Amino acid sequence: MRLLNRYLLRQLAAPFVFALAAQTSLMLLSQIAKKFGALVGKGLPWTVIGEVFLLSLPFIIAMTLPMAVLLAVLYTFSHLAADNEITAMRASGFSIYQVLAPVLFWGACMAAFNFMFVDQVLPRSNARLRSLLIDIGRKKPTFELREQVINEVPPSQYFLRASRIDAATGRMRGVTIYDVGGEASRRIIYADSGSMAYAEGQTDLSLRLYDGSIHQYRPAEPTRFQLTYFAVNDIRVKNVYDQLQRNTSESIRGDREMSTCEMLQVIHDARQEQADARRERTKLAERDLQLLLGFPAPPTPRPAPSDTTPRGYCGWVQSLERAVLPKTAKAQIPAQAPAQGRTPAPSPSKAQTPPASPAPNPKLTMPAAQRVRLSSWSEVASASDRVREADRRADRYEVEVHKKWAISVACISFVIIGIVMALRFPRAGIGLVIGGGLAVFSIHYVGLTAGESLADRGLISPWLAMWLPNIVLTIFGVLGLVRVSRESGTTRGGDFQEIIDGVRHLLGRVRGAIVR
Repeated sequence: MRLLNRYLLRQLAAPFVFALAAQTSLMLLSQIAKKFGALVGKGLPWTVIGEVFLLSLPFIIAMTLPMAVLLAVLYTFSHLAADNEITAMRASGFSIYQVLAPVLFWGACMAAFNFMFVDQVLPRSNARLRSLLIDIGRKKPTFELREQVINEVPPSQYFLRASRIDAATGRMRGVTIYDVGGEASRRIIYADSGSMAYAEGQTDLSLRLYDGSIHQYRPAEPTRFQLTYFAVNDIRVKNVYDQLQRNTSESIRGDREMSTCEMLQVIHDARQEQADARRERTKLAERDLQLLLGFPAPPTPRPAPSDTTPRGYCGWVQSLERAVLPKTAKAQIPAQAPAQGRTPAPSPSKAQTPPASPAPNPKLTMPAAQRVRLSSWSEVASASDRVREADRRADRYEVEVHKKWAISVACISFVIIGIVMALRFPRAGIGLVIGGGLAVFSIHYVGLTAGESLADRGLISPWLAMWLPNIVLTIFGVLGLVRVSRESGTTRGGDFQEIIDGVRHLLGRVRGAIVR
């Protein structure tokens, strides 16, 4: 049995490596074709260009590794079945399930490796790639701006939109600039045309706008709106370098740049915020009833302390990081000794309070304005909006958490359904490997994409949306495995033409049922 297991794993090794390398190379060439022209046009060194494509590899590998598992299983078992090796194994007393066991174990190992890669390596590479692309975009914004799109001009809080942009000269037509950087005011600048160039020193970006207006609003003065017309207006954006400046600070990470444990913390915070908003909404209703009925206000319950200590997988990852990564020293605040001759002030819990007096009638003690003031619609609506927003944020991050697991566990589902397809159609050859693999992966990918869209909109549970493709493929794989195991041999399959004939027969039966 050990000899058979080693033989099957050796047969899987070469197709898996070839499929992984071929798919990764094709997708990388597609990325190079899309980005190469824009990167070369910025005058970047070749090391930076190579780093951009190197940081794109983890995302590509995360997608191609499960596909390579499927193609390797299809290729290996279709050849074993076509050469009657599966028939010889079954004649020697080995069942299909015994043949499946080492391959299923290999698929589980690939799933574990893929999850660790997607959870630990991919978020860091995505965050570094995003930071690098932002730094490249700061180098020459005219090459990065797109027409009819609101473009960010980092590191400022300007957002620029232009109907026409000449990347060679920096001339723009139909310019709109949104300035959201000031806390005291907000303004929108409209201009018929403008130009963009670097000031002296090549560190500040100079914008010159022609024939426009400035619409300015101050939140502190809601009744005042300022409108200014201009013929020429100069705007300078500081620290926009013409040379590439690498930013080493930690930028804000999105869901694609976060690990599972970090997203679980975001989900916990969102659920906590949702619970707080619900308590606030309930408190508003109770306060309104108390004001209307004249009841005394109930005591405010103390919130239960939440335990934020990571457990399970997150606890294991945190302990591993503590053991591997260098430790950082924390600054300690020295305790101040009490001054001599003075007695420390009593804590609020130990301070003596005067005896409680009978509770006065709230109708008599409350001012008239407070007695009739109920919760406004804006307060209730704000609390309800906070509940919905927190729920959507939690669902969005739960989708990403389940997606990491679902994509990785898909390796096991692909092993089962790949063996069934290879044994059912042993003479299909390379057509089954390419066509069948593409069909299975397309079903899985379309299911994930559609499920993610539905889960983000709150129409379906996040775990069901991400796990449904795996569940469907696994069920079909198990049913097919039971059927294949009952057959006496693997020569009854036929070639790829039988698949086409079977599909035509099924469509004919469906058409006949509809006509009747």
